[in-house]
Amino acid sequence: MAATGHSGWIRHSSDNMATLATESEKAATGPRRLVLLAVPPVRELDLVGIVDVFATANSLLAAEQRYNIEIVSTTRARGMAGMQGLHFTGGRHYSRVAGTMDTLLIPGGLGVETSLASPGLVAWLRRGAERSRRVGSICTGAFLLAAAGLLDGRRATTHWAFAKTLAERFPGVKVDPEPIWIRDGKFYSSAGVTSGIDLSLALLEEDHGRRIALAVARTLVVFLCRPGNQAQFSASLREQQTEFRPLRDLQIWILEHLREDLSIPALAARIAMSERNFQRVFTRELGEAPAHYVENARIEAVRRKLERSTASLDEIAAATGFSSADVMNRAFQRRLSTTPAEYRARFRSAAGGSLRARPDSPAILA
Repeated sequence: MAATGHSGWIRHSSDNMATLATESEKAATGPRRLVLLAVPPVRELDLVGIVDVFATANSLLAAEQRYNIEIVSTTRARGMAGMQGLHFTGGRHYSRVAGTMDTLLIPGGLGVETSLASPGLVAWLRRGAERSRRVGSICTGAFLLAAAGLLDGRRATTHWAFAKTLAERFPGVKVDPEPIWIRDGKFYSSAGVTSGIDLSLALLEEDHGRRIALAVARTLVVFLCRPGNQAQFSASLREQQTEFRPLRDLQIWILEHLREDLSIPALAARIAMSERNFQRVFTRELGEAPAHYVENARIEAVRRKLERSTASLDEIAAATGFSSADVMNRAFQRRLSTTPAEYRARFRSAAGGSLRARPDSPAILA
């Protein structure tokens, strides 16, 4: 099963897009070989998301810069099942893949569990990694890389629901359940589902620069590019965790009023609860203290402003409810192990536009 790109109408859909191929970085001397190992039943979006990113890029790139996309499987049958009921046709068995690969990616899915004990597949992965410039996993695909010993001593992530299991089964892997994707050397891992698209865009940007990646993101109507260290869960999503409506409404209000007094007395009074009972209920429902939630929400807002604006640190601190830039700096560094200035330098934004993460920023990307 191979994918080469969309039909020619995309190439001519915009005068600007038509010139992107000549502006991209020509790091490769010919088409790059991209091999996707799918273990049925594969999660469809893990697989198709990757294909769509690189196939769309092919429509914008010169012939010598495109990707030869090969989808191989652990089944010898012509049909390959998806875990949500879709089926794919074509493809070939992974054992028939020979030669070097530019990039080897492994989507997740229910089939991964049954393949972990396959000595043939594990041995092929080890050899394939040696023959590849970079290797990556989507969602539970990280389990296969771990089973092959490729993640030993490395940081890696997977979908939050499987992170604990990955850490328990493969104690040699430094599992981080927070980021949406991680790079450690030539090995990449992502949280899965839509984060596989984020990882694919990041790989594309490494190869051909931000303009090509941005054009693909716009075509797919996705955000370019969520930084690898962005959390799988944000404060703006955690309002959905509780069934207690007054508390959920309060969380939404907090996110919309970060500059106001968000102390325990003020928040407790807002929903007519005693301070002691408020702290107890909040912590029980959300698994974190109110002060911790508020600081996380403010830090998240700071990150967005650092990524998307040119505002000064003093202005950002005031806009997000910190009493001073110094207080913001200390909280930011305590939570993210980097300063706001360093974070902004590593994730520069052109005039508040989309981000380009510098590849030499291991504290953030690796």
